[in-house]
Amino acid sequence: MKRELLGRTPAILNVGLETLVTGPRAAGAAVTHLDWRPAGDGEPALARALARLTGDARTDAANDAAVAGMLAARPHLVDVELRAEDIWPHLWEGGARLLTHAGAPLPWEAMCEPMKGTLIGAMLYEGWAQDEAEARGRLTAGEVRFVQNHDLGAVGPMSGTISPSMPMFVVRDAAHGNMAYTNLSEGIGRVLRFGAYGPEVIARLQWLGLTVAPALKSALAELEGGVDLRAIQSQALLMGDEVHSRNAAATALFHMAIGGALAGSAYDRARSREVLDFIAGTSQFFLNLSMVASKAIMDAAHGVARSSIVTAIARNGVTTAIRVSSLGARWFEAPSDVPVGLFFAGFAQRDANPDLGDSSICETAGYGGQSLAAAPALVQLVGGTVADAIAISREMHEIAWARNPDMALPNLDFAGAPASIDVRKVVDNGIRPLLTTGIAHRQAGIGQIGAGMVRVPMTCFTQAVMALAERA
Repeated sequence: MKRELLGRTPAILNVGLETLVTGPRAAGAAVTHLDWRPAGDGEPALARALARLTGDARTDAANDAAVAGMLAARPHLVDVELRAEDIWPHLWEGGARLLTHAGAPLPWEAMCEPMKGTLIGAMLYEGWAQDEAEARGRLTAGEVRFVQNHDLGAVGPMSGTISPSMPMFVVRDAAHGNMAYTNLSEGIGRVLRFGAYGPEVIARLQWLGLTVAPALKSALAELEGGVDLRAIQSQALLMGDEVHSRNAAATALFHMAIGGALAGSAYDRARSREVLDFIAGTSQFFLNLSMVASKAIMDAAHGVARSSIVTAIARNGVTTAIRVSSLGARWFEAPSDVPVGLFFAGFAQRDANPDLGDSSICETAGYGGQSLAAAPALVQLVGGTVADAIAISREMHEIAWARNPDMALPNLDFAGAPASIDVRKVVDNGIRPLLTTGIAHRQAGIGQIGAGMVRVPMTCFTQAVMALAERA
């Protein structure tokens, strides 16, 4: 036996530096190299913090409790408030000028150009300025205060701005009673949320407020208990959506849920048809509803002592930030990466702004990149394959505390989607959550130029692990 082995080329499994096996590989050895790194990238303080948290029974139990709250949540669309100021009257008391935005807080001078463009458009929409120059001047002079959406129980796509006259979707978690809010979808292309602010943008916003919002409010008045958004999200996963960047099935299901009620309401028949045609022709109409449903779901998981579950991911076009269940309203943020994807004609990667928007709340609830296996067509945005989509959802399971049995993924033999990002696992495995996303032009006034994918910066998670260890 020994003589037989002496004549064979050895098989080598390498978990160290790849240079260690350069010689044996050149000699014909069968080398399998594992892309392995020590926990915390070998940084001693981070490795010690992670060791304290990993396998900690109290954190494990807290994560079970946070996930139980998330799984029990039942977000229902119950109303459309015609003006945001009627939800938060204190924000605009006495005619105060205040606008909200996506992501973690930042001052005007630090904002990216698409965010500035959105705020300029909101100024024009509210009549707080007559033209771009006046709006930019008032914003630069500090005449407008800013509030982040998440602190209001709200979310907004891309720049995410909410102003007092905007209509709002109102969602109630039937299980826990918490409320969540978002604005209405404008459609795609040159729209406010992507930083455009031309006359056609303002006209669309006015039409949403005067026609679409009252129509949907009338329809919801006909539906006892409202529209079960989580049921739509779960069904859409079976129909080819990941319910973040692809919402074609979810929008169709919402159209079915609301259409009969609108037809049976007292709302003007011609305008009802106009609204239903708009929804039918806007495949991403459900995005805002998926976001607000995810916000209600993850708020039900927030505030659990010792839990290491991520309950929000948000981007402001400059930084990406996360919140953790047990760490209150604190944001852990790092510079945003630039999405990679498919661009509209005339645009390229060089035109893209760093990642932007509150819509990554969908990933925290298990949709979007976590459920990419449900929507393999999206991988084509970055030149991938169906196998790549399936592999990404499997990879995302490595950083999730649990799966959601209500979110079945057909391409994974109907396994539940990974639906609870654990900061400990992210740092331990070195796997960053993947987000599906729209892409805004880096200059204000242009709008959406494509769609693609991006990863959350690792620094967000290492900061959170250190903060958790300090409290352990």
